[in-house]
Amino acid sequence: MNFIQKDQTQTTRMRSNQITIKDIARILGISPSTVSRALKDHPDINVDTKRAVNELANKLKYQPNAVALSLKNSRSNTIGVIIPEIVHYFFSSVISGIEDVASQRGFTVIICQSNESFIREVANAHTLLSHRVDGILVSISKETHSFEHLVNLQEVGIPLVFFDRIAPDMHADQVIIDDMQASYKATRHLIETGRKRIAHFAGPQTLVIGRDRLQGYLNALAEAGLPVDNRLIIEADTFEKARNAVVEMLDAGIVPDGVFAVNDLTAIGAMQTIQKRGYKIPDEISIVGFSDGRFSGITDPNLSSVDQHGYEMGTTAAEMLFRRILSGETEYIPEVKILNADLIVRGSSAKE
Repeated sequence: MNFIQKDQTQTTRMRSNQITIKDIARILGISPSTVSRALKDHPDINVDTKRAVNELANKLKYQPNAVALSLKNSRSNTIGVIIPEIVHYFFSSVISGIEDVASQRGFTVIICQSNESFIREVANAHTLLSHRVDGILVSISKETHSFEHLVNLQEVGIPLVFFDRIAPDMHADQVIIDDMQASYKATRHLIETGRKRIAHFAGPQTLVIGRDRLQGYLNALAEAGLPVDNRLIIEADTFEKARNAVVEMLDAGIVPDGVFAVNDLTAIGAMQTIQKRGYKIPDEISIVGFSDGRFSGITDPNLSSVDQHGYEMGTTAAEMLFRRILSGETEYIPEVKILNADLIVRGSSAKE
């Protein structure tokens, strides 16, 4: 077979852009369908044609167009993740789990950070929609009270799976821990070590996890017959808020003998400030955090904390999402997967 050879200038010019099947066909003077079949080693294409096509494809560094393939397959082989914070140890652990599962399935992960902003979360949803993701994993921001942007994603056929922070009443799969029971365990542990005036540095009550962790704390107090002192319940879910809360409490003459914090950074902020004010941990004030991040092992004393198993949550949520993507079902009964959470006792609340 005689192939039409184009000049070197044309070949060089095309190297600067992504080479397509049409480019190879034009250079060789054959049809694009012949090139496509030659690249697939189709038996109807003769050996000389296959050799010429593959040699030119290699020379020009031809790569199949992933977007075109995804359009043909009605998939982008991409999933999206919307999280409040990337730097948070728990969320980074979740992402590791998600990416491991996605990689095994040949999918790419697009990670979006809301930075605890409702407006940014809405923008994240629009971004992922424009990238034609096949599914989205979501943990909502502190500011998110309306879920229309997430409902819109479902209405165009994008499956959603919520993890950790869920959207109440949305018809979607969820992967969570039993926050109420985990908080109950943490508070009961403090009670069992002899603490009777336990403060709770709570998360935003707009979030289900914030309400559940508060309720677990209250349940433990009620079971032990301890009174609820509202002065010991403070919404403080960051390092700085915890430091300020401790200063305000101690300056007001309110001295707890235990602190259960909604997350580890809050617990560490409380711990450092309590120590600066001259109190000994755990001799005078015991502290328990939540999430069991890396910092829990480097504080002095080491921080007791609830292990949320972030990596497991990520792998579980990703597997759940892929089941929805691959099934293609648009009508289904949402699944709620509840993972175990373990209390890890360390020096900040060691028993007497």
